[in-house]
Amino acid sequence: MSPADDLAAVAAAPPPFKPLPQKAPDVTIEKTADGTYYVRSNHPPGEGPRSIAHLLAERAAAHPDRPYILQRSPGHGPWGGVTYGEAKRAADGVAQWLLDRGFTGADSVMVLSANSVEHALVMLGCYTAGVPIAPISPAYSLISSDHAKLKHCFATVKPRAVFAQSSAMFARAFETLRALDPSLTFVSVDGENGTTALSELTSTASTADVETARERIGHATVAKYLFTSGSTGMPKGVPQTHGMFAGVIAGGEGLRDEPADPNLVPQSLEWMPWSHISAGNIGFNGVLWAGGTLHLDEGKPIAGMFETTIKNLTEISPMGFGSAPVAFGMLAEAMEADPVLRRSFFKNLRSMGYGGATLSTDVSARMQALAIAETGYRIPLVTMYGATETQGITVVHWITERVGLIGLPLPGITLKLVPNGTKLEVRVKGPTVTSGYHNDPEKTAAAFDEEGFYKLGDACRFLDPDDPSQGLVFDGRVTEDFKLDSGTWVSVGTLRPDIVAACSPYVLDVVVAGQDKPFAGALIWPSPAAMAGLGEAAPAKLEAILRERLAAFNATAGGSSRRIGRFVVLKDLPSIDAGEITDKGYVNQRAALERRHAEADALYAQPPGAGVVEL
Repeated sequence: MSPADDLAAVAAAPPPFKPLPQKAPDVTIEKTADGTYYVRSNHPPGEGPRSIAHLLAERAAAHPDRPYILQRSPGHGPWGGVTYGEAKRAADGVAQWLLDRGFTGADSVMVLSANSVEHALVMLGCYTAGVPIAPISPAYSLISSDHAKLKHCFATVKPRAVFAQSSAMFARAFETLRALDPSLTFVSVDGENGTTALSELTSTASTADVETARERIGHATVAKYLFTSGSTGMPKGVPQTHGMFAGVIAGGEGLRDEPADPNLVPQSLEWMPWSHISAGNIGFNGVLWAGGTLHLDEGKPIAGMFETTIKNLTEISPMGFGSAPVAFGMLAEAMEADPVLRRSFFKNLRSMGYGGATLSTDVSARMQALAIAETGYRIPLVTMYGATETQGITVVHWITERVGLIGLPLPGITLKLVPNGTKLEVRVKGPTVTSGYHNDPEKTAAAFDEEGFYKLGDACRFLDPDDPSQGLVFDGRVTEDFKLDSGTWVSVGTLRPDIVAACSPYVLDVVVAGQDKPFAGALIWPSPAAMAGLGEAAPAKLEAILRERLAAFNATAGGSSRRIGRFVVLKDLPSIDAGEITDKGYVNQRAALERRHAEADALYAQPPGAGVVEL
């Protein structure tokens, strides 16, 4: 059967889901006279760790020889890495090296490079010593021409040491930072170009000072500084405490509906960057909590790199797979053409998770059709919602056929939903929320309301106001939405995935334009695989298909805020270098519109510009 036939069969008679061992939704809703909602889970938080440093010590003592973090050698070579015991010994060595040089919680270590086994050991060593680590996006060092964001992050946390995987690759960034502070210590794996070899740190013999330092760590101890994406200005430094980490773990344990199997060693594959909360905190800490094995994926959901992820997934069969929505569309395309990949992917899979943007209903349906073809079951699709400042605060912890939900609050979290125009703005308080921005009291004061709730800038709504247990639906970014010249609001966060779904599988992603214009327009990135499948005269064929699909979409869309007046197919793929795709794999609408201003202007020219299709 073709993928279309599979989708039709699923829609006609959907089989059951695999079980999801999580408690059912149970929330308390309080509504005030001004229309504000307070939403809390009635499930109490479960057990959480004292700190990640203590958790590493416990797991290393329990299973020292179990593989912990693995990474391929260059050229897609064999997997290698460290066991739990080896990681603990190396982390203690790094901690001792830091303590010998007088590092304290008032200092920090900055990391410039991407995920790696060595990066993990530096991170775990900093946690053990009680010295904050500050991982930043590698793009700030490798792509930026002026190193403006690198200098800004450096000035914010003022590190005493800087780590990067390769001294040669990061030589220009090292020189920039050395000019700012000649006393800096630079560490690399190779130990060349005037840097200290990481092996000198990891091989340092630990003393009782390390255990003393570990025992000083508690929930209030700052573990790291993460920086916001900087999509609307310079990145803000956000302190992340061990208590914030523990709050996410405890919230998840409060939803667990069956005890963990001590004989089960979960395998996971992770590409998302450790300079953000999803992989660097929630994913990394979750693997350690579960005693699992983390495989580092050097692929990304962009053309030319996703092939690496596909190769890895033919060998690794994860129990859970989480990624950006764009990755699921690319993965569905690959599995529809490759039964070996499909078999490996679904072999042990219990759940799939997405975050950062809304998954389209079409991609969800295609993934479920593939799951049914391989296993006979549908796979629960979950998501966790949060921000750098909050960690994960809501989760879909029940089986649902609906995509676009952000779930309900984790145990221990209180959501405050405040009327903002026609929407409900999301605010939050709880143990996972930061106390503010590092060395920036002005931005800290502006980020919290009068009750101490952090303001995320997002909007949500109840799927069913009469039955809040069905969950909350993401309703766009308050700052990303815009008004047409008629005064009608366009919700970009909900319109974008609906366009992608309407045009699937021919569209990779979409940028929505139209602020202060008479209609909403779309800049469309076509799917390379779909374009290849159209064969000769593909651009003309694609234009005709998209015209037909979007005309049908408009016919049932409703008002002007949901209709596309004109579109243009972009000639090149989104650029991660230019910031159109974040290093988490999400489209930055603002950056894309700025870079593609000529194409956006052409949508509204009279007559329309070259390549513009009017509907």
